[in-house]
Amino acid sequence: MRIGELARRTGASTRALRYYEQRGLLGSERAANGYREYPPEAVERVRGIRLLLDSGLTSDDVRELRGCLQLDLVNEPECEEALALYQQRLRAVRERIDALTATRARLERHLAAD
Repeated sequence: MRIGELARRTGASTRALRYYEQRGLLGSERAANGYREYPPEAVERVRGIRLLLDSGLTSDDVRELRGCLQLDLVNEPECEEALALYQQRLRAVRERIDALTATRARLERHLAAD
């Protein structure tokens, strides 16, 4: 299928699909006319990429989880590698929230003192 059809079937923009290719997350072949051609399994792969990105992971993280992209992440249980990375990212988010909360409290104290 061509890039436009893959975009329609997945809800991803053609720009996003090109970006996924540039980052090594998605592959295509070039037809004789130069158009990108994607295999049928690209639909589930793109849905998995989008799910991981929407979960707060970066494209570098997703590249590390390429094995997970062989699964139907939308409808099947989570990939163990992805779960471990989710936990790692969640710890980092909590630490950042704690740091921001402490900063807010300091700023509020300074403003209250005035």
